[in-house]
Amino acid sequence: MTTPETTENSTPVAEAPAEHIHDENCDHSHDHDHGPSLNPECTREIEVSAPAADVDAAFAAVVRDIRRHARIPGFRAGKTPESLIRSRFAKDIRQQVLESLVSERFRQALDAQQLKPVSQPQLRELVLNEGAPLSFKAAFEILPTLDVTGYDSITVEKPDTTLSEDEYQAELVRILDQHATIEPVTDARPLVAGDLAEISFTGAIKDIAQTVTADGLESKSDEQPISGNEVLIELGGRNTLPAFTDALTGKKPGDELAFEVDYPADFGERRLAGKTVNYDVKIAAIKRRIRPERNADLAKQLGQHDSFEDFEKQLREHLVETKKNGILRGAQDKMIAALAAKFTFPVPESLVQQQIDERLERGLRALAQQGMTAEAMRQLDFSRLRVAQRDSALEEVKASLILDRIAELEKVEVAQDDLDRELLMLSLQSRQPLQEMKDQLVKDGTLDRIKKQLLRERTVTALYTRLSS
Repeated sequence: MTTPETTENSTPVAEAPAEHIHDENCDHSHDHDHGPSLNPECTREIEVSAPAADVDAAFAAVVRDIRRHARIPGFRAGKTPESLIRSRFAKDIRQQVLESLVSERFRQALDAQQLKPVSQPQLRELVLNEGAPLSFKAAFEILPTLDVTGYDSITVEKPDTTLSEDEYQAELVRILDQHATIEPVTDARPLVAGDLAEISFTGAIKDIAQTVTADGLESKSDEQPISGNEVLIELGGRNTLPAFTDALTGKKPGDELAFEVDYPADFGERRLAGKTVNYDVKIAAIKRRIRPERNADLAKQLGQHDSFEDFEKQLREHLVETKKNGILRGAQDKMIAALAAKFTFPVPESLVQQQIDERLERGLRALAQQGMTAEAMRQLDFSRLRVAQRDSALEEVKASLILDRIAELEKVEVAQDDLDRELLMLSLQSRQPLQEMKDQLVKDGTLDRIKKQLLRERTVTALYTRLSS
């Protein structure tokens, strides 16, 4: 199951310290509209004010606090002249007033209007000067009102998750092949099914477009030819295209042949997917894969099993569970996509951008695991990558908001035991002491996101169980 990870801002300014509020104005009267774009349909703007007396009191309180703690040569602690404090720490004083008075008044205004932002506020027309009233406008996004009537009418397929014997045998053979030895065939005989043909080859990728010449049709391609030496091809193998098996069957070492291969559109190597390649092949040798004997010694190599029968039993159970989970995830993903397609509503842009951030972060982690260097990552075109991720991120946010609303209607809850179990797993994976990790998760707001994610997973499971029964 692919559950959306986007969550609404876990530390909105209405509840968090105001270190996110910065005064970028020189004359303290320009707009603070340098933030990310907002969805107009989800945006609200409020006007906030405070009398001059409150402004002066806030400045005075900050000055007193700085004076009490400032260490300035020539003056004892707490005895520095106020005028010197005001001149030397003017910028700090102003920022602290922003973080206290502006944030406090903003919270009060939100409470009065019962508004809950999901984005940081963008301040506009800020006026903050001693001896004058405070005034500013704040623009921010809120969650849309969701009407998900009919969510339980979605048609959900209940696919067959039975593991076939062919699937089991294919995986068993794959494991045995990993522990097999490769030996040459010394008999003077042709290649047959199951043999490994050791070949060298060159291949020319045909261009889709062809031109007519005096000698007939001619293909011209900008693709570079492909080649290989000492490559092993298993005749009839599950990863061998039938064209190779057909061309090589019956041939002997020393034979040279030419044949054409049409690659399927979903072929794993994208360069060849959907292409036709003309191959020139020379057979160097015939080899055979000798699989290990299925006994207790092999069972121990494969995981300290008591017997090979015990290994086979556990392998089958693992494959049954893996297939079941994979198919269920796919079916649940289709259900989530159907829900997102059924309902139309405006989506806060801030949540979309957060989801894009998370998708890019996962992508970069994957690239790092594959060996990409930090320097190479810095060369990536992140503007283009963000644009490419937008549609998927938008759909994931839509699905998240729908699932949150359904969780309310279905009264889905996450038990404390389930949360504790999830945190314990995270602690083991990160090798971080459990309580230390919990404290950090609470501090950075991640614990709320984990709870929300678990709630969505429970909602998906409950809804799928009901709709697919």
